[in-house]
Amino acid sequence: MKHFFGRPVGIPALLFALSGLTIAFATVEAVQILLGSLPEDSMRLAAAPYSLFAHTVAGATFGLIGPLQFGRVLARRFGQLHRIMGRIFVGAGAFLSLSSLSLFWQFPDGARVFVSSARLVFGIALGVALIKAMAAIRARDIPRHRDWMIRAYAVGMGAAMVSIVFIPIYVITGTPPMGITSDIAFVGSWLACMGFAE
Repeated sequence: MKHFFGRPVGIPALLFALSGLTIAFATVEAVQILLGSLPEDSMRLAAAPYSLFAHTVAGATFGLIGPLQFGRVLARRFGQLHRIMGRIFVGAGAFLSLSSLSLFWQFPDGARVFVSSARLVFGIALGVALIKAMAAIRARDIPRHRDWMIRAYAVGMGAAMVSIVFIPIYVITGTPPMGITSDIAFVGSWLACMGFAE
């Protein structure tokens, strides 16, 4: 099998595909806000356009840089580029974490307590993972730095796994999944993404 940055092509391709799906979905929502054409079940997003745009841009940057950063060849042969992209990745992750918390506070009643609590925990977890990753690299502990960066990516892109589960249902039925089963699938999909990273 061909390799990409020292790893099988399949893994980066899968990560780009998952990230790309979520980025595309978020971008469509951002454009719909600009055009005033949000579907009725997403109208609440129009109440916080700046936070949503920041979340979309930060998430896109975070999702696209992540798979590139995890290749060992990039770090070994293009160390300076790896460090520059790493700083951008961390900055985007910080904005992603903060914007997710901002959206949480602006839409406190947008979901059940279970899902809202999970979003709050994941938003905080992303920030914590990035802080631990930066602390590790300052201590020259590269394996620990890599582990925490992968965890941060998994938390930050957990919505990608949710999209994989929910978007086909939405397309087929015309309505988003609802109820406690939806809540469990939402949180379970995010946790599955984090479990895959581990």
